Amino acid sequence: MVNWAGNGGGGNVGRFGSRSRRKGIPNEPALLAAAAENPGGSVAEIDPTYIDDPNGYVPPEAIRGAWLVDSSGKLTGEYQENLRHGVPQDDFSKLTDPDHWLGWLGDDPATAVRKGIEESLRAQVADAVVEWVKILETPRFLTGGRRHSEDEQAMLVTRAALAAPFALSVRTTQHGRSILLGVFSWAAVNLSSPEVRKDRHWFDLGVGLDWAGERLQGRIYEIDGEDGTVER
Repeated sequence: MVNWAGNGGGGNVGRFGSRSRRKGIPNEPALLAAAAENPGGSVAEIDPTYIDDPNGYVPPEAIRGAWLVDSSGKLTGEYQENLRHGVPQDDFSKLTDPDHWLGWLGDDPATAVRKGIEESLRAQVADAVVEWVKILETPRFLTGGRRHSEDEQAMLVTRAALAAPFALSVRTTQHGRSILLGVFSWAAVNLSSPEVRKDRHWFDLGVGLDWAGERLQGRIYEIDGEDGTVER
């Protein structure tokens, strides 16, 4: 079974490296109906191997290609193949590309955040296996510090936090595969004294970055009132 997802204005086309070719238009009612609903746009052909709900989040790799639709809602016969089609992969570029200090996450921030997400899921379902994670927007970052006691020109970072919106695929024995959307937040305090450092994660499903960002500053300070254990 092939899934079809319409996109007005051709937004799906160009999201991936593609090459165009002419194809015979298949006589598939679902495809023709999606084209009629998206004049001047495109209809993506979604591989059901990697996605169950074409109306939910669809990773770029799950798109086989896209049919172009003319202004009257008819297929033109032009089909743009997705050169990235295949098994969805992790994408943490929106976390690591911004010029923001992430040293508090260690040498590999992407791996650290992925591990934090996995631990959050396994705290709820022990056999959860994360297939892929994509950070969807540039996270909200917070960093706090104080002046060095021996060098007024130097700052010691004492606390840091981030809120990162994600899409991910997770498998469990009971539920099979699920695509989840939400925001993963991480706050750490006492960074200048590793022996008393405290960390905490939040895994909020179905919320947006603005919602999580508004709560980030409160969360980074609420850890100070905890008992000193490190939460992961």
